[in-house]
Amino acid sequence: MIGQDVMAPSTETEQLRRQLLQAQRLSSVGALASSVAHEFNNILTTVINYAKLALREKEDEAARTQALEKILKGSQRAALIIHSMLGFARNTASNHEMTDIVTLVEEVLLLAEKDLSKHRIQIEKKYQGRPEAPVVPAQIEQVLLNLIINARQAMPRGGRLILEVQINPRSQMVEIRVSDTGVGIPPDRLRLIFEPFYTTKEPDEHGHGGTGLGLSVCRQIIDQHHGRIRVESLVGKGSTFTIKLPLQKPSAET
Repeated sequence: MIGQDVMAPSTETEQLRRQLLQAQRLSSVGALASSVAHEFNNILTTVINYAKLALREKEDEAARTQALEKILKGSQRAALIIHSMLGFARNTASNHEMTDIVTLVEEVLLLAEKDLSKHRIQIEKKYQGRPEAPVVPAQIEQVLLNLIINARQAMPRGGRLILEVQINPRSQMVEIRVSDTGVGIPPDRLRLIFEPFYTTKEPDEHGHGGTGLGLSVCRQIIDQHHGRIRVESLVGKGSTFTIKLPLQKPSAET
């Protein structure tokens, strides 16, 4: 009985932590929902128009084939987007596995690229090789998506998002940098941004502001990966978030 009482708080804390991770994950998906819906509408319009063309061009086999190929391509892209979004929202796995970090970045961009394009954000990629690291893929995707959404929100008039992946041979860590050319973060706020419930986001036209949980959850996830997350920022110039993840599991986990 005593043993159960001792274990209960730890179990309850873990359950609450998982619920928080899931809530923050769904919040990130919700931030992209409008842009994803808009892209689906564009894809459906393309599919419908080429389907009509295929029906009209019954005698022109080449034109008919081209129309069907366009329909197939659009349908495959729609399926890929919905698969990525559902996988991101539902994935609660917690097992570490050797993962291509560049692939993770690209999968997150698949979800976010329409939202970025809508807000006139140019994407610049700088990948050095294809480093792998032992991570929980869904959790690192969650961190990346949160940082990308934050970067977009920091550039209300458009700008440039720079994504970098490289190995630091001295520290034996893979480094991921998410940089923006946005408004930046004042020094007095910079030291607080990873604190729970602290937010610099003002309510939007719908009255929705930041919860202050996004970056706090990001730090929790990176800490659990035995990594580090740091930020540098200049007001009016932009911000850079750097994630460092070990290339090998700590000996205690191997």
